Amino acid sequence: MTFREKLQRRAKKNVAPKALKTFAPYDIILAPLLTEKTHKAQEAHKYAFKVHGDANKNDVKQAVEYLYNVHPLKINMVSVPFKWRSQRKLVRADYKKAVITLSEKEKIEIGV
Repeated sequence: MTFREKLQRRAKKNVAPKALKTFAPYDIILAPLLTEKTHKAQEAHKYAFKVHGDANKNDVKQAVEYLYNVHPLKINMVSVPFKWRSQRKLVRADYKKAVITLSEKEKIEIGV
């Protein structure tokens, strides 16, 4: 059974995945964000991921449930803006970040 077939079997109210109709869960969650700040937040069971620009909270929730077999309590989404420094010619592309809060019993193993 494919992931899309599993989604069709679930009948949840107010769950409207947008990007999962065209992308797989591996395309929604692009990479974990590993910084000092996110490493400290893992002690509070909060994990940060770089996600697809078209993804919404429902897409991220279903992708995390499928990939890591955990059930998120809360998901916060942040659009990180484009940054450009004129003097040094440095560019950082914009991206979307998801901060996922899990219960105290659950944990995600992220390799460093």
